[in-house]
Amino acid sequence: MTRRFRLRPAIWVGVAVFALVAGIGVAGEWDEISGAAEPAATPGTTGVPGAATSGATAESEPAASTTSSVTPTALPTATTAPSAAPADGTALALLETLPVKGRAPKTGYDRDVVFGAAWKDVDRNGCDTRNDILRRDLTHVVIKANTQGCVALAGSLTSPYTGEKISFVRGVGTSTKVQIDHVVALMDAWQSGAQKLTQTRREQLANDPLNLLAVDGRSNAQKGAGNAATWLPANKGYRCEYVARQITVKAKYGLWVTSAERVAMARILSTCADQPAATAGTITLMPNAVGPVPSATKAPSSTPSKTPAEKKPTPSPTKSSAHKETALPVVHPGAFCTPEGARGVTVKGTAMRCTLKGGDSRARWRSAG
Repeated sequence: MTRRFRLRPAIWVGVAVFALVAGIGVAGEWDEISGAAEPAATPGTTGVPGAATSGATAESEPAASTTSSVTPTALPTATTAPSAAPADGTALALLETLPVKGRAPKTGYDRDVVFGAAWKDVDRNGCDTRNDILRRDLTHVVIKANTQGCVALAGSLTSPYTGEKISFVRGVGTSTKVQIDHVVALMDAWQSGAQKLTQTRREQLANDPLNLLAVDGRSNAQKGAGNAATWLPANKGYRCEYVARQITVKAKYGLWVTSAERVAMARILSTCADQPAATAGTITLMPNAVGPVPSATKAPSSTPSKTPAEKKPTPSPTKSSAHKETALPVVHPGAFCTPEGARGVTVKGTAMRCTLKGGDSRARWRSAG
């Protein structure tokens, strides 16, 4: 009895040791397959070669071996990062270089004072900027004789803002159908850094072909001083090019964008990430384009003829005589107008003039008296 009683503890100890060793080996195989982290109490006994290291290393090794969870999430980051970066020369890449700030106050803004009188000949080619842009953007251009190839009398325009086809004829009652838009409105430029530019630089901005487009008059009036966050062309197919031109102008003159403006620009360019930065286009004088003005849309001449404007109620005798011979257009006081200096008359016969006053973003019809 005594001998049997002494053997049992030894046998139980042996069995316990064997079970412990076997259990540890099985646990190591299970963790390697499942990817479970090995408890810190059992480093060096997982059955994985080279695992007999410190606790920190033991915790990092299973993560490296679990290809089903760690590796796939790491690879997309490495492969997609380069494609997300915009290519050099694109408007999207240029947008990333523009500072983002809030609008500066309008204080001190006066179009003719801070940006100079409209349509100066800043490139010294002997022709004003408005006619430069008309010649660049119109097709089938007819040039006025004896103007050294400068003055556009007539032509055709497909407005980039609407896709509308317009027959342009120079004249008091017809020129306003085609207007020259500042892509970056001068008021917006003033509130996004132009206040810090020199007078010469601001006048270059106001007359830079890069910042000018011939467009339909209605869109030009609707846009006002808006930026990309508040106004975009109705022609969605032109929005990428339009935003690219705004970005290029702002980059050229060191202007900034607002946060909302940048978001709007990035949203538009997300559909055309390869849209290149804008260029000013080629402007040349056109001495060989002289020709007759189309008779169907001929501008009012010095010899008065029956026109719809003359069928309006007869102005009062004291004011009608000043406008009868020139067939001035009937206009509405306070409405936007262009070009500055143009004359008009109300239905009551009041003489009006297209003028721009301090604080205005665009010229309006005001009493000529």
